[in-house]
Amino acid sequence: MNTMSFDFQSRRSMVVGRRGMVATSNPLASQAGLAILRAGGNAADAAIAAAAVLNVTESASTGIGGDCFALFYDAQTKQVTALNGSGRSPGQLTADYLRSRGLSEIPIRSPHAISVPGAAAGWEDLLTRHGSMTLADVLRDAIHYAEDGFPVHPVFGAGWKRAESFLQTSPHTEDYLPDGRSPEVGQIVKLPGLARTLRAVAEGGAAAFYTGAIADAIVRTVQEQGGVLTHDDLKNHRSTWDDPISTTYRGVRVYECPPNGQGIAALQAMNIAGEFQLSGLAWDSPERLHLMVEAMRLAFADARQYVADMATNPAPLDWLLSDAYAAERRKLIQPNSAMQPPDYGSPIRSSDTVYLSVVDGYGNACSFINSLYTGFGTGIVAQGTGVFLQSRGALFSLEAGHPNELAPNKRPYHTIIPAMATRDGDLWASFGVMGGFMQPQGHFQVISAMLDDGLNPQEALNRPRWCLEDGTGGSVLALEDGIPVKTMARLAELGHRVRPVCGSGRGLFGDGQIIRAEGGVLFGGSDPRKDGLTAAF
Repeated sequence: MNTMSFDFQSRRSMVVGRRGMVATSNPLASQAGLAILRAGGNAADAAIAAAAVLNVTESASTGIGGDCFALFYDAQTKQVTALNGSGRSPGQLTADYLRSRGLSEIPIRSPHAISVPGAAAGWEDLLTRHGSMTLADVLRDAIHYAEDGFPVHPVFGAGWKRAESFLQTSPHTEDYLPDGRSPEVGQIVKLPGLARTLRAVAEGGAAAFYTGAIADAIVRTVQEQGGVLTHDDLKNHRSTWDDPISTTYRGVRVYECPPNGQGIAALQAMNIAGEFQLSGLAWDSPERLHLMVEAMRLAFADARQYVADMATNPAPLDWLLSDAYAAERRKLIQPNSAMQPPDYGSPIRSSDTVYLSVVDGYGNACSFINSLYTGFGTGIVAQGTGVFLQSRGALFSLEAGHPNELAPNKRPYHTIIPAMATRDGDLWASFGVMGGFMQPQGHFQVISAMLDDGLNPQEALNRPRWCLEDGTGGSVLALEDGIPVKTMARLAELGHRVRPVCGSGRGLFGDGQIIRAEGGVLFGGSDPRKDGLTAAF
């Protein structure tokens, strides 16, 4: 069998349903979420079921050893709530300590990049506030696939194969290397350590993760690798519930989680671009892409300066999201010349993440994201648990005085961001685009596609994307295959440092899920860049 025959150019059709819909990057996860909906569960229940299966089937991207965020739309109250399920740095880790060891940034694969995993508490807290089922109810499918095995899917399988040498030199990864090798596409893989962890959490709740045998394994493993994480760091972890931040774009109110997440960058880009008549320009024209890219560049400059733990370094959110500030920033955009990256630079690094969206038959919606940050996180598995420990702490700054400077018990700048949108108070869309610093760029692009161009969810996800990435001397503008060469050439003439991307490099552009609601009907799309599926009934 040719396992590498994935054709990005084969576009998917939109899925239409009425009683419930789940969109994820893996068919088994989508079906697990749908099974919960069919059993009477709601959007929160189905989201955790799907997220847990993704922990098994896409273990490089997500897991209970990472963090999560969620936005939940309550159909009865028409309110959107924001869950921050991100962890904090160890209480004994300081920037001075790392600087004294000659570090100017935290290495991604270092034990010092391990922040407290927030996902287990986040799963439980989402169910407690908005769900109708227990962890034991919603983790059944994930436990089944981990214990009895699951077949490896094509896109994720290719990534697993690329990580083989890395996994072979990482601690306690034997479950993820059957017979010492990364599995082939279609091979059935069992993850007994992860199955035991998920079963313990199903039976004992999040407390079984943050105390007891699992916590012992996490602390012992991290300290053996040179880290300073302690039992108190795990035991003291708490999720928080926040008021979401939002803006209005073309008559639709778009919601994001507040910092420490970077969702504010998407909202600021929309505010800056709001006065541009983008619908009058072809989506792939250099004129339109230039305006959108410049708006995004300015938004990232602010995000890199202000996004940090709001408990220690609160950002001036009202000012950053004001019309007056958007007008100031808009004046910096020149129609015929690309700007130099503003102070605080441009986005850095990529990541592996899973995003999923659920809308239930009651009209509730859950926009949910879970991540280890980089592929397989730090690569460190807590011995015997099957739990990869995240590398999220690598996003702290070691620059003295920076709002995002590492400090004990502090949350870092976070790339993972779910999104939600309403129109006149009613649910309009539950959506997200995963992939490190691509995420706010993806949110901006799919919202523009749907509102400026009238595309349906699947069409918006099919469309080729652009991505600002870090490059020597300033931001490089990566352009996906499908954007015209003449557009690329003109953007280069305007001063953009253009990099065409095709083939396996398309992973840079992330992948997303969108569910739209209109007239009692659900319209869903799943990104063709991954193995995903929109399931409905």
